[in-house]
Amino acid sequence: MSVKGLYCIYLLSAFLFIFATHALSKPRTAYRGNNLAVLGMAMACLITVLVLPSRNDFGILAAALLAAVSGIFLAGKIKITALPQMIALLNGFGGLSSVLVGFAQILEKNAYAFDISAGIVIGGIAFSGSIVAFLKLQNLYHLKRLPFFNLLNFLIFITLIVMWFEFAQIQTLHTAVVLALIALVFGLTLTIPVGGADMPIVISVLNALSGFAAAFIGFSLNNIALIMTGALIGASGTILALFMTHAMNRNLFAVLFKNMPQDTNNQIENHKTPKTGSIQDAAFMMQNAGKVIIVPGYGMAASGAQHALKNMASVLSNKYHVNVKFAIHPVAGRMPGHMNVLLAEAKVDYANVFGLDEINPDFETADVAYVIGANDITNPLAQTDKSSPLYGMPILEVFKAKTVFFVKRSLSSGYSGTPNPLFWADNTLMLYGDAKKITEEITAEL
Repeated sequence: MSVKGLYCIYLLSAFLFIFATHALSKPRTAYRGNNLAVLGMAMACLITVLVLPSRNDFGILAAALLAAVSGIFLAGKIKITALPQMIALLNGFGGLSSVLVGFAQILEKNAYAFDISAGIVIGGIAFSGSIVAFLKLQNLYHLKRLPFFNLLNFLIFITLIVMWFEFAQIQTLHTAVVLALIALVFGLTLTIPVGGADMPIVISVLNALSGFAAAFIGFSLNNIALIMTGALIGASGTILALFMTHAMNRNLFAVLFKNMPQDTNNQIENHKTPKTGSIQDAAFMMQNAGKVIIVPGYGMAASGAQHALKNMASVLSNKYHVNVKFAIHPVAGRMPGHMNVLLAEAKVDYANVFGLDEINPDFETADVAYVIGANDITNPLAQTDKSSPLYGMPILEVFKAKTVFFVKRSLSSGYSGTPNPLFWADNTLMLYGDAKKITEEITAEL
C-alpha cells in the first residue's frame, strides 16, 4: 500500500473517532457514536497489521485476538457498578502500551528522541496512577494523605526531571529503564493520597495523561491516527477534569497536593434517632404530590435500581399526573457521567433529567425528594461547615423539599467519610434496605 493510501485510511480512522466523540455527547446518538469508535479502531488495527513486516504478523495477530477476546469477555461480565474500575484499568493499559511501544522503538531503532521519552514518562505515570485508582474504587486500598507526601512528590518530580535530562544526554537503554521506574513511582505517590470523593477528577486526569502519552508515541511512529486520537483523548480528558473540578468547587492543585480538612463531626447528632418511613408512606405522599424529584446516587448503581425508578416515575406521571424530574449531580457515582449511563440504560426520557444548576431552584417547590444513596452530593455540611472535607462543593439542595425520602441500607457515611445531617432532619424519612426492592414495592403500592 502506498504511503498516501496509508495516511488516508489513518486519517479516516481518526475522523471516525472525532465523529464518535461528538455522537457520544447526546444520549440519543451515543449508540451510533460507540459503533463509529469501534469501526475506527478496527480500521486502525487492520491497516497497522497490513503494513507490519511479515515476520511480526503472527505475533501481532495473536496478541490482537487475545486482547479482543479478553475485552469482549470483560465487557460482558463486568457489572454496571464496576464501570469506574474498568475505566481506570483501561486508562492504565493505555499508559502501559505507550511505555512498551516506547521501549520497542528504542530497541528497534536505537532512537532516543524526546517524543519517545515523553511517551514513556507520561504513560508510566498514567499506568501506576490508574492501578491505584482501580484499587481505591474497588475498596481494596485506603491511605490518608500524610503531611510528607507533598515533599516526597516534589523530590520524586525533581529526580524525574533530572533523569530526563540525563536520558537526553546519555541515551542508553539503562537510563530509559530508570526513567520509566521513576515515572511509575511518581504515579503511585501522586495518586495514593487522593481522597475518595475526588476520584472522578483523578480518573479524568489519568484519562488525559494516557491520551497525551499515546500522542507522543504517535509522533515517534509517524502515525497520524495515533497522534490525532491521543490528542483527542488528552484534550477531552483535560476538559472533563476541569469541568469536574469546577463542579466540586475544587482545583487540580488542591486535589493532588492540598491536605483537605478531616471531618470533625463523626458524632453529628447521633443522639437523635432518624425518623423511619414506610413503603405506604412513600407511595401515599408521592401519589398526592404535585412535583417529585428523584435523586440517584451510587446506591442506584449498587442495587441496579434504574429500571425500577423508570417504572415508578412512569406510574406517577401517567396514573397520578405527578411532575417527575431526575436530578443528577456532576460527580454522582464513581466516575463522570455514571448516573447518566444508568438512566440511559433504563431509557429514561432525557427531557426529564436535569443537572445541578437547572434543578436546584425546583427543590423549594418539590413536595417529595426521593434520594437513593446520594450521600455526599446532598450533604448540607458542604454549605455550612468549614471543617468538612466537602465544604464549598455545590450540592443538590434536597433539604429544601417538603419531604425527603432517603433510601439507604444504613446510616453509614458517604464515599468521603462525612456523615450527612440530612438523615436527622425534621423533613426526612429514612427507608432502609435495598434500593431496587424498595422502589419496586413503592411502585406496586402505587
